[in-house]
Amino acid sequence: MKEDSCLHAALICLGMLYYSHATSTEKLNHSRPSLHGHHEKGKEGQVLHRSKRGWVWNQFFVIEEYTGPDPVLVGRLHSDIDSGDGNIKYILSGEGAGIIFVIDDKSGNIHATKTLDREERAQYTLTAQAVDRNTNRPLEPPSEFIVKVQDINDNPPEFLHENYHANVPERSNVGTSVIQVTASDADDPTYGNSAKLVYSILEGQPYFSVEAQTGIIRTALPNMDREAKEEYHVVIQAKDMGGHMGGLSGTTKVTITLTDVNDNPPKFPQSVYQMSVSEAAVPGEEVGRVKAKDPDIGENGLVSYSIIDGDGMDMFEITTDYETQEGVVKLKKVLDFETQKFYSLKVEAANVHIDPKFISNGPFKDTVTVKITVEDADEPPIFLAPSYILEVQENSNLGTVVGRVHAKDPDVANSAIRYSIDRHTDLERYFSINPEDGYIKTIKPLDREEIAWHNISVFATEAHNRHQEAKVPVAIKVLDVNDNAPKFAAVYEAFICENSQSNQPFITITADDKDDAANGPRFIFSLPPEIIHNPNFTLRDNRDNTADVLVRRGGFSRQKQDLYLLPIVISDGGIPPMSSTNTLTIKVCGCDSQGSMLSCNAEAYILNAGLSTGALIAILACIVILLVIVVLFVTLKRQKKEPLIVFEEEDVRENIITYDDEGGGEEDTEAFDIATLQNPDGINGFIPRKDIKPEYQYMPRPGLRPAPNSVDVDDFINTRIQEADNDPTAPPYDSIQIYGYEGRGSVAGSLSSLESATTDSDLDYDYLQNWGPRFKKLADLYGSKDTFDDDS
Repeated sequence: MKEDSCLHAALICLGMLYYSHATSTEKLNHSRPSLHGHHEKGKEGQVLHRSKRGWVWNQFFVIEEYTGPDPVLVGRLHSDIDSGDGNIKYILSGEGAGIIFVIDDKSGNIHATKTLDREERAQYTLTAQAVDRNTNRPLEPPSEFIVKVQDINDNPPEFLHENYHANVPERSNVGTSVIQVTASDADDPTYGNSAKLVYSILEGQPYFSVEAQTGIIRTALPNMDREAKEEYHVVIQAKDMGGHMGGLSGTTKVTITLTDVNDNPPKFPQSVYQMSVSEAAVPGEEVGRVKAKDPDIGENGLVSYSIIDGDGMDMFEITTDYETQEGVVKLKKVLDFETQKFYSLKVEAANVHIDPKFISNGPFKDTVTVKITVEDADEPPIFLAPSYILEVQENSNLGTVVGRVHAKDPDVANSAIRYSIDRHTDLERYFSINPEDGYIKTIKPLDREEIAWHNISVFATEAHNRHQEAKVPVAIKVLDVNDNAPKFAAVYEAFICENSQSNQPFITITADDKDDAANGPRFIFSLPPEIIHNPNFTLRDNRDNTADVLVRRGGFSRQKQDLYLLPIVISDGGIPPMSSTNTLTIKVCGCDSQGSMLSCNAEAYILNAGLSTGALIAILACIVILLVIVVLFVTLKRQKKEPLIVFEEEDVRENIITYDDEGGGEEDTEAFDIATLQNPDGINGFIPRKDIKPEYQYMPRPGLRPAPNSVDVDDFINTRIQEADNDPTAPPYDSIQIYGYEGRGSVAGSLSSLESATTDSDLDYDYLQNWGPRFKKLADLYGSKDTFDDDS
């Protein structure tokens, strides 16, 4: 602060000397008469001479940031016509007049009332004028002048950014440009050294340096290693006044990161890797991992792995896991502990991308030895052959040995093996196997003509571990035995004409044999010895598995014999040969002169003596029609229905109901219990009509049935009528209600004649004539017996 005050004082002194010299010069210039006056024409053509003003001022500037006790004297206005008597008044106008700058109207001294900042405004333009104090008449024209604010070093340098970030490759040469930092100073660059900046480094040595004039940061040490230190913090200072003492300064931080280059080869942390794998592992299974360390990053740290040597190159492979940068050792083929227990691999790790600038640092790869131990596993048995083909003759005796399958335990323990047949492949159970030694035998007769091949599967299982199991296909071929005699290849029907010529072939026959070709053809055709001299037909073997049947004589007659049966013996070529006798049916037919068949029916000659075919057909048609008429008549007869209810007016005995209560007389209608008319067995349920079969059970609606002890006959009858009307199962004739229940019996006995009609007793009903007209009907029915008998 003290240095700043001294500097301000020195500047003020220099300014005073400078402007004192300028004032003296200006006075001299103003006191001189003008050699080149300005002529002006008046209104009447008079030429006016403009005289030069005699302004005098002492200063042209004011020091910025001046903080003295008194206002700063900027300058003094003085006119040559001012005689000092106080009649001239000085007026100041323009920028900042009256606010920043004030003038003494008598002396003309101008003062600055406020502290000025050049960086805010560098100069002000003012206008001065001298007027008459009494009349305010301008004594001279106005004159402009400029007040400049003189700069002082009051602004420190400022960087464009508070923090900078830069990258530079590691291993860069000394002097490699990293970044340029720039600072600015608000002071006047045209005056003094207030804005002259010099850069220097405060932190970051000895790794980096900065150019003093440009601010460019460069590397200062060779072979900087990112793997040793990746990030550096550098502080740069900018100082004005050319870096001299007393100048102001500013700083900024620069973070410099070393970028990676591929300057490090991959390196295995150990020389040998030990791994193990079970012999039961399948190809593609992971065995283990190796990793070579590379301190580089990104693509510079990518490593690929390969197997370059070793006795396990054919059994193992290695791939690269680029996410973890590991080499993954995998199984390539199936292992066998009993064959080889140890393998050795030589694995190489190499960089994928190599920088030619650092190729001299050495080979960017490394090798390691991988030793792999094969572990024994409990493996399933192994058959000595991948499949078996066995043979056995058909019709062999039960228990015949077909063949043997053999398996062994590949493990060191060499466990015992048990054999079994997969019954899903031998559903009919033709074979069995000895579980101890694997011999397969027949347990059913075999027929080649039925099944020529049997494809079964045999299991081999370890005795101590049933889960260890192997399976092998076994194909059993049934060998042919000549056990089938040859037969006609088809059902032959031969036809000959009545006028056939002798020694004329009329059919060619062949044979078929179910046996194999070795036991089948060639076929031998012949006639049985007993008919070898058959007068009608003969046989000719063509020796190509066919034979021709020939007519031995001519002149056949259908009337005498229309059908011939010719036995033919067929033998095969098997050992021993098999033969069979087959019968050929030969029909005699009528033919025309060209030999074309017309008819082969012998009955055609017999029909000519009786009825014709048309007559027979007509007779059969009539019989069928008569049978149809009879069937229709019977059917209609059965469909005729009898009436459901039989009612004869003449017989009213069915309407007589026996009551146990004799009542109080003919006029007494309240003396009997109406419940007597009801079937006590049907009180708790509805009893349907029995004269038809209802399609479904009808349930009467509740509330319609009167109480059992009710004596209201009208309600009882109305209830029954309503039930009948609403009963969908009732017949259409519902005017008559029949009650089949007459009560449980009476002590007085029944008045009905139904029971008495079944006896042989001769009852006298003449007393009914005395009962009055109400019983006249009964008297007529039962009292006219004698009359009825007489009439008969």
